[in-house]
Amino acid sequence: MAARPRLDGTNEARRVTDNVSPLMDVPELIETTPDDVAATHPVRTTRRAIGRPNPRAMARGLRGAFAGLTAVGTKELRGRMRGRRAFVILTVYLVLLATFAWMMELILEQQFGRGLGGSAAFASASIGRGVFSALMMLETLLVVALAPAFTAGAISLEREKQTLDMLATTPISSLSIVVAKLFSALTYLFILVFASIPLTALVFVFGGVAPDDVVRGYLVLLATAIGLGALGLFFSALVKRTQAATIATYFGVLFVTLGTFFIFFFWNEMASAGGGRGIGPIKGRPPEALVWLNPYFAQADVMCGVEDGFGEWCGRVAFVTERPIFGGLRPTLPVDPGTGFGPGGVVNDVQPFGVVRDSFWPKSAIAWLAMAFVLVVASVQLVTPTRRWRPRLPNLRRSAGRVVS
Repeated sequence: MAARPRLDGTNEARRVTDNVSPLMDVPELIETTPDDVAATHPVRTTRRAIGRPNPRAMARGLRGAFAGLTAVGTKELRGRMRGRRAFVILTVYLVLLATFAWMMELILEQQFGRGLGGSAAFASASIGRGVFSALMMLETLLVVALAPAFTAGAISLEREKQTLDMLATTPISSLSIVVAKLFSALTYLFILVFASIPLTALVFVFGGVAPDDVVRGYLVLLATAIGLGALGLFFSALVKRTQAATIATYFGVLFVTLGTFFIFFFWNEMASAGGGRGIGPIKGRPPEALVWLNPYFAQADVMCGVEDGFGEWCGRVAFVTERPIFGGLRPTLPVDPGTGFGPGGVVNDVQPFGVVRDSFWPKSAIAWLAMAFVLVVASVQLVTPTRRWRPRLPNLRRSAGRVVS
């Protein structure tokens, strides 16, 4: 029996090569274009897909962003509200705040009891205004101290635990992560602020304060909390370590609140030197925008609304604002230079009754929210591992090579 020939890879390849004629036609690789592919396999396109955004895709994107925001926010809130510590802190905070309000009420009663006030109704209204002002300033100090602390470690702690990369690989967008971190960190602070509303409402018993005054004060608190929280979140995304992020955050808070007022005060003093001629390039009134991010003057504007227009709070706001606080004389008709009267002998100046309200705090609230928006966008760029926005600069090497060639 004849042995069967063994076929290995070398012999098989040699046999196939020998059977191929050198004159045999070999198929060429034909380069195809997108037009040829479209002609061979037509794709159905609609006008909605080309010219208009797809509402279903937009709805899916919004649902995904909301789901990611909810997921991250729920996870953060569960971590912060787990256990009894959060509720114990809330109870102690309300007890201390109530004690402070009671002590302020006793102090004001003693002052008006020594003959510093007029009638009983006037004294009661003054006590209500004093307690309201003290509570608002204390809560403003609380917001300034706690809002940056709650957000300064929101992103840096994720980096230290090495979980930020894992979070970035999930379908949750970077915007949802940043916004959820911001509001979940501030939610406990919002709980502290809103829990004090019934205590603040007790000033209605004394009088002198209207409900819209309380609303204005709490709007300033919320805007300040969001702005300072966004500042802490930005430094948390910028710096890798939580300790360094916290230090940088509080330095930023000091500059935004006290540093800008010091610049305003320095500018005002230097501009008034030399008989009002100023020193060097410093001339004229300093811009009011320097102190828009100072929550003290924003709350002072709210307190000015509950005064008669000649109190201490209105004087402090008048120091920094460009608008008249006490009404002032406003021309309504053309003036005759000789007589000082308008046409027909009508007095040209009108003295409005009361104080000009809301001259400063709306600008401060808008400035805080605008700063928060800018810092959130910057934090998203820092958190996103890819597709960060970078300015497109010209390639100097390529340009130099073209010039040489």
